[in-house]
Order: sequence, then structure tokens, then C-alpha cells
Amino acid sequence: MTTPVGFPDRPVQVNARIDTPLSRWLWLVKWILAIPHYVVLCFLWIAFTVVTVIAFFAILFTERYPRALFDFNLGVMRWSWRVAYYSYDTLGTDRYPPFSLGEEPDYPARLDIAYPERLSRGLVLVKWWLLAIPHYLVIAFFTGGSHLGWSSGGLIGVLTLIAAVILAFTEKYPKDLFDLIVGLNRWVLRVAAYATLMTDKYPPFRLDLGGSETTTPEERA
Repeated sequence: MTTPVGFPDRPVQVNARIDTPLSRWLWLVKWILAIPHYVVLCFLWIAFTVVTVIAFFAILFTERYPRALFDFNLGVMRWSWRVAYYSYDTLGTDRYPPFSLGEEPDYPARLDIAYPERLSRGLVLVKWWLLAIPHYLVIAFFTGGSHLGWSSGGLIGVLTLIAAVILAFTEKYPKDLFDLIVGLNRWVLRVAAYATLMTDKYPPFRLDLGGSETTTPEERA
């Protein structure tokens, strides 16, 4: 696993680049093309839940998230983000997502979470439900309450549909719209990492726009 560097205050880093050209009409059938991924991810997320419960007790007694379990859950989140990016949470690429838990650095959607050497025993008891409640309310609006990696409703789904219609008529994906959609997905992924015990860093109530986290907000502006 590659540990995010350069931004110690951002243990969860979400990066994406838009592929060009994008097909004007492929988005109409991506829901069919992505079905094999949805089936596999259904079982992977069941395993993810079990692993998170095991990690909960490991952190409670040892202050450590077992590395093998951490890498597995990170792989599930990476896989989900790639499928979400390909399908109806972004439509940012026509490259079919690999069936892989690995990093896949050549794919245009990437996720890195820094491995924590120590995690708080106290926080593990409350962060996934009590402390995360404000964020749950926000991302429910973003996603319509659906699971990352599945065709979503909410604000992300509406904006992605708008992008698809614009793409169909102009063959272009508006950059400002892309930056906003990726920023919303970034917020969801940060909360997912925190709520599933992978970091103690509380997610910021901040919409970081754009595809890259290798630049500062000032540089992106």
C-alpha cells in the first residue's frame, strides 16, 4: 500500500482524472456492464463488515488495526471507488474497472488511506455512530442514502445525470461539474474511512473540489 505523503492532515486521499474522449452514449448501458462488479462487491462488503467488527475489538484491546485486515478493507474501498467512478457516481472514465483489491495506479480513480500505527481505544467506541452523525446527515443528502459503488440518488446522482446529458450533446464533461462531483465523492469516502475505524482524523466539513489532492486548495484556485 502506498502511504499518502505531503499532507499529514489528510490521511484519506482521493484522486481522479477525467478521461478524454468519453463516449457520448456508453453511459446508457454502464449499469448493465457494471453488474458483475456489483455482484462481487455485494459479497466483499459483507466481508468488509465482518472485518470491521474484528478490527473494532483489536483496536479496543491493542490500539492497533491489524495490517492485513486494514489492507483488505482498503482494497474493498478502492474497488468500490473505481466502480463508482466508472458508473453513476461520476462517469469520469470509460475504462472498465479491474477486478482487483490492489492499488491499480494506472486507473484514473485512486484512493489512499495512511495506515495508522495507533488508534484511540476511546474513540473506537463512539466515532462510528455518535461522532459521525453530523456527517451521516450530510452524505445522506449527497448519496440519497445509497451505498458508495452502487447507482446512487441524491445530489451526486442528479449532478452525474446532468453531466451525462451534457456529454451526450456536446461530447464534453464540464470541468467545474466534474470537480464538484469528485469533491462530493471525496467527502463520502473520508467519512466512510472514519466511520469504519480506519483513521482517527475527524473528516473536515469542507468540500475539496477537483480531481487531485496533490495540490493545495490555494493552488487549485
